Amino acid sequence: MSCSSELHRVFVYGSLLEEDIVRVLLKRVPRSSPAVLHGFHRFSIKGRVYPAILPVSNNSSHVAGKVLFGISDPELRILDIFEDVEYQRTTVDVSLMDGGRSSSQILQAHTYVWENKTDPDLFGEWDFEEWKKAHMNDFLKMSIGFMEELELPESKPRVATYQAFFHQNEDLNNSLHP
Repeated sequence: MSCSSELHRVFVYGSLLEEDIVRVLLKRVPRSSPAVLHGFHRFSIKGRVYPAILPVSNNSSHVAGKVLFGISDPELRILDIFEDVEYQRTTVDVSLMDGGRSSSQILQAHTYVWENKTDPDLFGEWDFEEWKKAHMNDFLKMSIGFMEELELPESKPRVATYQAFFHQNEDLNNSLHP
């Protein structure tokens, strides 16, 4: 097994826009820059609080996010495990933002594209600010639990951690508010 010391760039567009989530996963907040991914759409997912992106034929469609710089191989593996089987890591061209508008600097970065291209649960447009108000605190707790679980010899996949955490919270809310 060869050990590559190449550092990666990762375009993030959902929960990983929140520095607290990145800090939990990577134990640091890497340098980042606002960026835009053209030709993709960011969907909400029925029953989930995180988004999915898919390429779309409408070239005017785009996803705003940011590029994380200097991601090491072990950090990229953590992100791969966190994104789990629902996403496929893909290399894309992103435009860095300069003062709020797209600059001419285009670079390649990894991003996580929704695996199921015909998923009937995808709808609308996912909103980061709405997510921060409604779900960020619970998602942060789930992410901490995910990292604790990852340290165990037989850790569960992130989807199982997510479903167990949010199902447990629904049960608690239902018992508190009958």
